[in-house]
Amino acid sequence: MGRQGNDSVPATSSHPVRIVIAEDSRIQAKILQKHLAGAGHQVRVAQNGAEAWQMIQQDPPTIIISDIEMPEMNGYQLCERVKSDPALRRIPLILLSTLSQPEDIVEGLRVGADNYVTKPYNADYLLARVESLLQTPVAAAETEGPALEVTLAGKRHTVRSSRQQVLNLLISTFENAVEKNNELIRVNEELSRAKEQLTRQNDDLQQLNQKLETTNARMADSLAAAAKVQHSLLPGADAEVTGAELAWRYIPCDELAGDFLNFFPLDDSHIALFVVDVSGHGVASSLLAVTIGRMLTPHASVSSLLVRQSAAGERPCIVPPAEVLAELNSRLPMEGQGGLYFTVLYAIFDTKTRELRFASGGHTPLVAVAADGSLNCHDADGIAVGWMDDMEFEEVTLQLAPGDRVFLYSDGVSEAMDADLNEFGEERMLGK
Repeated sequence: MGRQGNDSVPATSSHPVRIVIAEDSRIQAKILQKHLAGAGHQVRVAQNGAEAWQMIQQDPPTIIISDIEMPEMNGYQLCERVKSDPALRRIPLILLSTLSQPEDIVEGLRVGADNYVTKPYNADYLLARVESLLQTPVAAAETEGPALEVTLAGKRHTVRSSRQQVLNLLISTFENAVEKNNELIRVNEELSRAKEQLTRQNDDLQQLNQKLETTNARMADSLAAAAKVQHSLLPGADAEVTGAELAWRYIPCDELAGDFLNFFPLDDSHIALFVVDVSGHGVASSLLAVTIGRMLTPHASVSSLLVRQSAAGERPCIVPPAEVLAELNSRLPMEGQGGLYFTVLYAIFDTKTRELRFASGGHTPLVAVAADGSLNCHDADGIAVGWMDDMEFEEVTLQLAPGDRVFLYSDGVSEAMDADLNEFGEERMLGK
């Protein structure tokens, strides 16, 4: 197909704007095509300079838009071919590039580019450059201006361009600089707003941190006071009962613990002793442990879980261990308590007969060590207290001899870990 010269007439309804795009990036080409087609222009796309050169020769467009970095033939080479062809040289050509260095601008002048747009570009700005070139076509008389020699970085460049091309490049250089400057202003304004917002947020965070520190300090004071109350309810260091020797050790892993213990006389020949272990740690577990401990402590003037007042002149009636746990089970249902539950071992020792009776609500076994050193673990049927209504608990009776010892403990003893996170274990605790 033969080619005809391009008269660079402004586009009208009878002369639609026909644009050739040379862009090796498919995504960039589609974006550019969408913007130009949306403005009513007819667009053809080539994936490199060589393909674009074929399109231009076969059907000269109204305007050419070319990327610079492309395979086979780059944008400078395409521009140089177009501007060297007498029939095509008056077609306006826009280069798409960063063109951030003076050498790039000189090279654009050398090959005769009419304008350039820096990447990333604003779609409205690109359309404005296209419209500007359509309104000011390259004059036929200005094919070439006088030769100019430019020296950059010790290298001499010879440039021959029309005055219109030089003016267009200077204008586009200035407009690109203004656009970049405006973009920097916008970015600085956004950064300034972001900085102000961060400052406000930092001020808010500082206030919240101060409130949090105050709240934590108050909570720490409250926890310390609660721990002091909890420890005050434990047996005294010098606590003694007639008819038996008792000793205890209480080492909570947190300031507030879910374990609790106590021992006390029920009358002149019976001693009560118990260990409670509430699941978890912290305030909720501690409060429940203290509540259970208070319920298992006899009152002097009224009936309690442990002792029932009899008729006037009669001795109070001591409640058997299994009945005590059954009453606890009735009074403290654990459903709806946020996953809390507790185990308990309650025992009564008769100092005259040396008989020990106990019941267990899912607690660790009672350990009995005879005077000769033999050891036995004793358990009683019963699940954790409060899990089931009308739960029955087994009561076990042991006959102790002089010199025998009995140990009540919580699972915190067997589950204690060393520095290597190894549990102490039941076997080591029992000396097996």
